[in-house]
Amino acid sequence: MTSTPAPTSFGPSMLSPKVLVPFMLTGTIWGSTWFVITGQIDGVPAAWSVFYRFLLATPALFLLAVVMGNRLRLNRPEHLLALGVGIAQFSGNFLFVYHAEGHITSGIVAVMFALLMVPNAVFARAFIGERVQPGFIGGSMVAIAGVAMLLVHEWKVAPLGGNVGLGIVLAIGGMLSASIANVVQANPTGRGVPMVSFLAWAMVYGTTLDLAYALVTAGPPPVPQAWQFWAGTAYLAIIGSVVTFPLHYNLVRQIGAGRTAYNGIVTVCVAMLLSTVFEGYRWTWLTAIGAVLALLGMGLALRSKQRR
Repeated sequence: MTSTPAPTSFGPSMLSPKVLVPFMLTGTIWGSTWFVITGQIDGVPAAWSVFYRFLLATPALFLLAVVMGNRLRLNRPEHLLALGVGIAQFSGNFLFVYHAEGHITSGIVAVMFALLMVPNAVFARAFIGERVQPGFIGGSMVAIAGVAMLLVHEWKVAPLGGNVGLGIVLAIGGMLSASIANVVQANPTGRGVPMVSFLAWAMVYGTTLDLAYALVTAGPPPVPQAWQFWAGTAYLAIIGSVVTFPLHYNLVRQIGAGRTAYNGIVTVCVAMLLSTVFEGYRWTWLTAIGAVLALLGMGLALRSKQRR
């Protein structure tokens, strides 16, 4: 009589094609979106660019939910949760990010957002009592030191000619908004709703607020004539939002949130490469050491969290 090996808590191997392919794909796509956003705010108010993105993504996400056979009807608590996540994720987060990229390069914003794991851990500790491991704190401090070095260089060079300090504040605002959405949706109510359906309704609420904000702050909607703008909008909406969300959350189910978070390192590498090639980002010893520290710290922090 042979015994069946007990399944491990880590799920499928990271080198398994069903894990490796979506892992690299989501990291690469999200890394590219940071640069594409720069073209969306060139001559078009950031508020309207955000609205156009989710105006296109929302019906596509509902269609995906229907194709997947997910229920679309939500009860009152589920709608309230979707409202909160929509305001934080699809309105506050993206409005902060689009405005931030008017002042600092897309690669730097991407690196800052890779530190999303830090407020995630803080909020999870505060609201759901999740412990934070010492190794996670140490790795996070190394990553923060690396990002600080990158920001010092950005402050000196200011390649976009914008207000770097304001860009940093806006990026932090976007990071905190996204972190709040991550923690809020993790409650029992959120776990009881099919993810794609929940995100579709959250996007409805976020897009509605985006419309109101754009009308108040930027006036009547512009209609860009350049095909590049609409191609970029379609890419961000369909590829950068509708395609990646299901891939990402399927990875979370397969290998856990800890190991899935490693694709943030792939995202940073792609974003910094594109920023170097297309935005004229100039590397120095300060930025090279900062980037290495940031990536090393992220890896150490995420590895510590995975071992919890």
